[in-house]
Amino acid sequence: MIGRLQGQLAATNPPQVLVDCHGVGYEVDVPMSTFYNLPELGGAVTLLTHFVVREDAQILFGFATAQEREAFRQLIKITGVGPRMALSLLSGMSVADLAQAITQQAVGRLTKVPGIGKKTAERLLLELKGKLGADLGDLNSGPAHSDVQSDIQQALLALGYNDKEAAAALKALPPDVGVNEGIKLALKSLAK
Repeated sequence: MIGRLQGQLAATNPPQVLVDCHGVGYEVDVPMSTFYNLPELGGAVTLLTHFVVREDAQILFGFATAQEREAFRQLIKITGVGPRMALSLLSGMSVADLAQAITQQAVGRLTKVPGIGKKTAERLLLELKGKLGADLGDLNSGPAHSDVQSDIQQALLALGYNDKEAAAALKALPPDVGVNEGIKLALKSLAK
C-alpha cells in the first residue's frame, strides 16, 4: 500500500499530476482543492495517497490533507459511489462544507456538484449521517450555526445564492434575529 508520496511536481494535467520520487514518476489523481494548492512545476510536493486496485487498472489518488483522504475513504465505502465520483465531490466542495451539508442533511448543496443527482445525494446523506458530519464537523473553523441561521442559509441557497454569498449575508445579521426577519435582512444586504 502506498500511503504517501514526497518528491518534485513533474507535470500537471488536471485532475492528474505526475510526482517524481527519486527518478520514479507516479501519476496521481487529485481533487481540485488539492490541485489548486500545489507548488509550481519542479517544486517539492507531499501527498497522502489512497491506492485503488481494479481488474483493469491500478489508480493512485492523492490528497493535501488527512481530512480529505479520510472523507474520500468514507465516500467510496458507499454503494454506487466510486473513486471518480468521490473525487468529483471533493473537487466541488471542501471537506468542512461536506461535513456541514451532512450534518444539516442539505440535499441541495450536494446536488450542485456535477455528477451528483438527487437520489445519490440522499443516499450519501443517509449513509454518512453520524459518520462524516460528526467526525469532520469540528474542522469548520467558523462558529457553529444555530437552527435559525441554518434555516436562513437554506432559504438563501434555495433562492439561488451561492455558499459564499449566503455566508456573507449571515455574518451581517444580528445574533438574535428570527428566521423571517433574517431572510428579509439578508436579501436586503445581498441586493446592495
